[in-house]
Amino acid sequence: MNEQIIARHWLAIIAPKAAPAIATSTVLILARIWNANGAEHSLGNAALMTVLSLGAAAAGACASLGRSGDGVLAGTAFAASGGLALAGVAGYADGISLPLLLWALATAITYGLAARYWRTDRRDTVAYERHVSDRREERAHIERVETLRATTQIEVARTGAAYAEQLAQALVTRATLPGFDLTALETAGLPELPSAERKSV
Repeated sequence: MNEQIIARHWLAIIAPKAAPAIATSTVLILARIWNANGAEHSLGNAALMTVLSLGAAAAGACASLGRSGDGVLAGTAFAASGGLALAGVAGYADGISLPLLLWALATAITYGLAARYWRTDRRDTVAYERHVSDRREERAHIERVETLRATTQIEVARTGAAYAEQLAQALVTRATLPGFDLTALETAGLPELPSAERKSV
């Protein structure tokens, strides 16, 4: 019932929230490095990135079709398509304003899509914690009831043992009293009590 409390490090809390911005920023930085190394106004490089982006988008569309479509695979493919498109434009363009605009747009879209998954994950986590708490309370109640029942049985057994001991002591004490006459008790109509003499006969 006593479970260990684990405090998460602040980096572990912030990292998932910062991941979309880190991903789009990394793509922008690498694309600008690529731009400085000969990709600026290169039609061959732009065509390559266009083909790769369209291929990733087509893969995402295929993954999302049908009843057995995989949402995670489709989302990954569409994210790759957007990243390749951003890299192609940032690598081809000569200025920084268009790549920055596309970076801001891609980051906003990424956060919009991620927020949906974060809400679902939070809802599932809260439901799981509520279920675990309910089960824990139910088991604690059962443990309390069983503890009370066991304690009652122990007390009943102790009371019975104490009564038997007191009865045996009373019988021994009665037999040792002076003037004790068993026949007088029988003639008075009292119930017969067992004695050592009668047991031996």
